[in-house]
Amino acid sequence: MRILIKGGHVIDPKNSIDEILDVYIEDGVISEIGKDLEYGGLDTEVIDAKGMVVSPGLIDMHCHLRDPGFEYKEDIESGTKSAAKGGFTTIACMPNTNPPIDNKAVVEYIFSKAKDAGYVNVFPIGAITKGLKGEELSDIGELKFAGVVGISDDGNPVSCAHLMKNALKYANMFDLAVISHCEDLDLAGGGVMNEGLMSTYLGLKGITKAAEEVMVARDIIIAEHENAKIHIAHVSTKGSVELVRQAKRRGVMVTCETCPHYFSLTEDMVDGYNTNAKMNPPLREVEDVNAIIEGLKDGTIDVIATDHAPHHIDEKNVEFDKAKCGIVGFETALAVGITYLVGKGHLTLSELIKKMTVNPANILGLNKGSLAIGAKADITIFDPDEEYVVDVNQFMSKGKNSPYHNFKLKGKVYYTIVNGKIVVRDSMLM
Repeated sequence: MRILIKGGHVIDPKNSIDEILDVYIEDGVISEIGKDLEYGGLDTEVIDAKGMVVSPGLIDMHCHLRDPGFEYKEDIESGTKSAAKGGFTTIACMPNTNPPIDNKAVVEYIFSKAKDAGYVNVFPIGAITKGLKGEELSDIGELKFAGVVGISDDGNPVSCAHLMKNALKYANMFDLAVISHCEDLDLAGGGVMNEGLMSTYLGLKGITKAAEEVMVARDIIIAEHENAKIHIAHVSTKGSVELVRQAKRRGVMVTCETCPHYFSLTEDMVDGYNTNAKMNPPLREVEDVNAIIEGLKDGTIDVIATDHAPHHIDEKNVEFDKAKCGIVGFETALAVGITYLVGKGHLTLSELIKKMTVNPANILGLNKGSLAIGAKADITIFDPDEEYVVDVNQFMSKGKNSPYHNFKLKGKVYYTIVNGKIVVRDSMLM
């Protein structure tokens, strides 16, 4: 299969490309990039990309596929369909499955199922601790050689500082990213939304911002003392952004991510006891949203990840206190970034793409995220100007738990190409 992408606005931050070009794909790899390329033959599919952006395939370094164990919420097939529809060609799935991704057998299961049923590249994140219990380190070496690209207990914090110290030491020996879910459970105190005016108004127990920030500070300090790398997941507060900013200035090897909902929504979305706005960490206040945006602008925040977290409708259609935390994110992430960051002048399109391609690839040690000649042809083609109204009933994900239902967003994915194969054509899954 040969593919010629004609006349698109090619944006490849890693190789400093930002111009109208053609891209030629042959045998699953990028063969040539240039102007006015001509390749004939009946076996060449020509894609007219005029007016659209051609970028490296999007990479999500933080998602939940729920497989194995919770396939009623999502499975590898449905999750990767959703990812492809959103323009993602590579995703890294978190270990809070059943059983957790804390051993070689589960890693092999995920790779095998992704190969058979997956629509995009899938890389597992292994568990920091056995059973995600926070008591004993997983066999990090075994996980590394099985193929995980990072370790995390996401969904649970590693509350024991000594255990986190050892995890950083071992993971850095194997050049594995440690992705920290920063939450002090004592300070969180069983809260269900951000602590503030809205929680008081609704009569819901709040979660102080300090619950996130003290753990961000702790992990930065440990990483600094150990001269180790640390990646902070789903940053949501002004204080966390400043802690990471100051640590980077000191030379600490810290990176971090945020999610689209933390730069586009506030705690006001919870009004009316909207369980589709319940997540962990919770939606915060306007000052936090502005700080997240500033952190994205100045480079403090390296990555935009989805934290795609599908749930069954019965787990959301309950009292707010009892509802599960999390929202689906694959199919809205790019458009939310374009609408709330690029459209408002906070980031250029190239800067947004960098935070969704090359930066997560670098942190996870993946040879992806660029349109280099000879690279696997993982490509996303989208119209950054096309507006549409979000309809969760059209999602490929089993989960429909999105606060963006009926939002008008700008930026529509037309083609997703994975390893030279078109998996989304004209916005339709193949």
